[in-house]
Amino acid sequence: MGFRMANIDGRAALVDGVHYYDVETTSAGGVPSDPMEALTYADELSELQATLDTSEPSGRLADVTLDAPVPRPRNCFGIGLNYADHAAESGMELPTSPVVFTKFPSCIVGPTADVEMRSDGVDYEVELVVVIGLGGKDIAKKDVWDRIVGLTIGQDISDRPVQFSASPPQFNLGKSFDTFGPIGPYLVSPDLVADPSNLRLSTKINDEVRQDGTTSQLIFDIPALVSYISHITTLTTGDLIFTGTPDGVGVSQGKLLQHGDVITSVIQDLGTMTNRCVRVSDYATP
Repeated sequence: MGFRMANIDGRAALVDGVHYYDVETTSAGGVPSDPMEALTYADELSELQATLDTSEPSGRLADVTLDAPVPRPRNCFGIGLNYADHAAESGMELPTSPVVFTKFPSCIVGPTADVEMRSDGVDYEVELVVVIGLGGKDIAKKDVWDRIVGLTIGQDISDRPVQFSASPPQFNLGKSFDTFGPIGPYLVSPDLVADPSNLRLSTKINDEVRQDGTTSQLIFDIPALVSYISHITTLTTGDLIFTGTPDGVGVSQGKLLQHGDVITSVIQDLGTMTNRCVRVSDYATP
C-alpha cells in the first residue's frame, strides 16, 4: 500500500478521495507535519494511508488550496532534450548523455499558483518529476527505485529570450524565475503508479491540447538519470528531478503563453495541475 501526500497550509496531509487527513493529527504525532520531514517517513505514511477508511478526515480537498508537495528542495534538476520528438522540434541533435541543468529551488510553487511572466516569450513544458527519498552517492541503476519516495507533475516554465540570450544557450536563469516551477497536486508513491516508464502526460492551454506523449519516449529513463546525477553530486531527501518534456512546446508552434492563459497539466495516475498565466512586469536587461 502506497500513499498520496499533499501540502495544505504548510502541513503534510494524506489524500483519499475527496478528503484529506493531516498526518500529524491522524498519526497521533507519529509523523511530523512538515512536508519535508514527512518525506523521511515513507513506510509510516503507507501504513497510515491504509487506515484512512477508519479515520476522521481533517477536511475536504475542495475547501483548501494545495501548496507544493515538496516545498523546500535542496536541489532541483532539469533534463533537457530527453524526448526525441522534442529534440527534433528544437532543431537539436539527440544527446549522447543527459543534458542536466538546474532550476533554482526558489521557483517552486504549488499546483494552482499563478505563473508570473516578465516577458512575451514564456513557454510551458509538462514533465514527470522524480522526488528523492533516501539519497546517496554513486547510486546504481538497479537501486534507484528504492531511493525514490514519490512522483509528481511539474511544469518547467521557461523564459525563452533569457534562455537563448547567450550563445551557447544557458538554461538556468531562463527556467528559474519565481513561480516557474509549479509542482503537484500530490506526491504519489511509486507503488501507486501502474507503470512509471509508460505514463501519459499532456499540456492543454485553455481548450487546446498542445502536448501529448508518454514517458516511454524518454531517451534517458529514470534509473539512468538518478544514477548519472548521483555520480556527480550527492542526492538528498526531497531533491527534485524534472525528467524532460515531449514535443509540442509553444516556441516551436509560435504559440507562447499570454496573459490570462490557463495551463492544464495532466499525468496518468498523478492527477492534474491548473495554473493561470499573469503578465506582471518586464525584467531588467543588461
